[in-house]
Amino acid sequence: MEFKRKKEFKMIEKISKGLSLNKQKEQTVLEIVSHEDENSKLLRLKSGSWNNQKEPWLVYDEHQKLHAMLSIDTLSKMIEHFKKAEQETLFLKLEKSILQHLPLDFHDVWTVAMEEMKKSKKSDVDFDALIKKIKKEHPNLFLDLKDLYLPEGASIINAIER
Repeated sequence: MEFKRKKEFKMIEKISKGLSLNKQKEQTVLEIVSHEDENSKLLRLKSGSWNNQKEPWLVYDEHQKLHAMLSIDTLSKMIEHFKKAEQETLFLKLEKSILQHLPLDFHDVWTVAMEEMKKSKKSDVDFDALIKKIKKEHPNLFLDLKDLYLPEGASIINAIER
């Protein structure tokens, strides 16, 4: 039994580092224990304190599988952070797609793209296809390399000076 306990606490230490917990003086660890009543289980304090405010509390089930217990407040904050990260990722992908198509005015293309995304209401957007569509519908928003054609022997500097 002592070997099993050492193994459990090594796992807890490893997971605590992965969760980037500050070196807590006290980590609350609970164990789910079977009860006489088939519809009930008991939580037994293995280490730490019932008054510990540091999260997560770690809980072992009957199969020695480790779970984390969080408050609703902490869970809500985590979900909000995930949503913000997802939105930032989407914005970066959109920005990359816009810049690859040589916009004359980035913000105008961005605004049109945001409006198109609101109209479509799709959760999975192909940004390259969206920007190609916008480029077809609003070619004036993008630089066309054909417009930069210069006669043979002419340089762009001479063309600009005219």
